[in-house]
Amino acid sequence: MRSASNTKFGFTKLLVDDLEASAAFYKSVCGLVETGRVDAAIAGRKIREILFAPSHDGGATLVLLKFLEAPKPTNDEVILGFMTDDIEAFVERAKASGGAVAQPAYTAADLGLKVAFVTDVEGHLIEVVQPL
Repeated sequence: MRSASNTKFGFTKLLVDDLEASAAFYKSVCGLVETGRVDAAIAGRKIREILFAPSHDGGATLVLLKFLEAPKPTNDEVILGFMTDDIEAFVERAKASGGAVAQPAYTAADLGLKVAFVTDVEGHLIEVVQPL
């Protein structure tokens, strides 16, 4: 059996209902840069995707995905994680861009972090951490 050591985590696909509103949120709040759009199918289901560049060397790609002929997806199946050096500014950008505060920033001294939870424009949960 071959080793999995050559396997790397490469991307996360977040199911959304409104691609444009979601893309605008992640661009303005997280500074993500769009790299492309795809119209394709997965197992016969038509999709549309917006791809974003990794935010740092070796980082994973975020892909917003909409199943074109499906009802609105639920928003509680994944928690995205972002690291920042200014958690308060991140939270304020999220609120200004149509998101909400799910849990205000608090200090987790035992982890050496400040942590907050916000939601995006569709209610997806985002954990934001700032190293102390």
